[in-house]
Amino acid sequence: MKITRVRPFLKKLALSKPYAIAGYTFTDAENVFLEIELENGIVGLGAASPAEEVVGETGTQTFAQLQSDFFQGFVGRDIRHFRQLIFETCQAFPMLPGTQAVVDIALHDAFGQYLGTPIVAYYGQKITSLPTSVTIGIMSVEETLKEAEEYRRLGFKVLKVKTGEVVEEDIERVLRLHENYGATFKIRVDANQGYSLEELKRFSKATEKGEIEVIEQPLVVGEEASLLSLDAELRKNLVADESLKNAKAALTLTQSPQPFGVFNVKLMKCGGILNAFEIATIAKNAKIDLFWGCNDESIVSITAALHAAFACPTTRYLDLDGSFDLAEDVVSGGFVLKDGFLSLTDKAGLGLSSVRR
Repeated sequence: MKITRVRPFLKKLALSKPYAIAGYTFTDAENVFLEIELENGIVGLGAASPAEEVVGETGTQTFAQLQSDFFQGFVGRDIRHFRQLIFETCQAFPMLPGTQAVVDIALHDAFGQYLGTPIVAYYGQKITSLPTSVTIGIMSVEETLKEAEEYRRLGFKVLKVKTGEVVEEDIERVLRLHENYGATFKIRVDANQGYSLEELKRFSKATEKGEIEVIEQPLVVGEEASLLSLDAELRKNLVADESLKNAKAALTLTQSPQPFGVFNVKLMKCGGILNAFEIATIAKNAKIDLFWGCNDESIVSITAALHAAFACPTTRYLDLDGSFDLAEDVVSGGFVLKDGFLSLTDKAGLGLSSVRR
């Protein structure tokens, strides 16, 4: 079945409300989309929302790449060779994971629809449902508790609290959350490289009774070796995020002793589903759990990440809330959200529907 059309488009998706992390405030999310149409009328859809501060690529740059003659060269190629097309994309754009990801996702969606099977079923579904965390940005204690109450009413079971600016305030926010909602929520923390080693030690000790599930990327990239001075039990609950961009980084971080016990896999960092599976295989053999994360992304790429996550037996954590705060999107469907748990539909490809522009 041949590809007949390749069409990218760019859209800034407004957030329903702005939020802050260590060093940044966001009000919208620039997403780039790619349609790949087959001769029987099937249209596969991909999306990317790369974080420039992490991977050095913007959505605007991704969009420019997708308009090149290279991708128009896909026209006339067979969708059954989708893995070869992804390989060629990665070879041609080796340092642009957003470009790799949007192409990988669109080809997977088109191929799955061509087969008439969900992508997760094609790779073998290992997991059917998991709770996702929802994110509380950096804000006051009172605002944190108010937002937590809103999430409680919506049925969520896991909170991810952004920290990394003032450690004493971070400690107070986590402890107050535990006091108010200890039986309701599991709490995760994402420092976004905001701590020094001493601040991390202080935070960890002061919040022991807060029963924090994991701490994401506490130190800046390049200081991973400093984590080896921490107890092994604490390191088991540290998550590599910005330090883990691709399979090469995964190999480095699995060397013993390991600074992180969990890998945060994001399609926007590593370049799509196939590259994510490379990281997953390395993590599995190193006995490292998988934590699937995201940026502010369309349902399209969030769904793709969920298909990949549920095809991996070592997936333990989901943080796939990137589409929840969007005030608009170009599709619906993809996944089912119920009481904070995510599951997939049995629709072919990524199961997307209701294209809106």
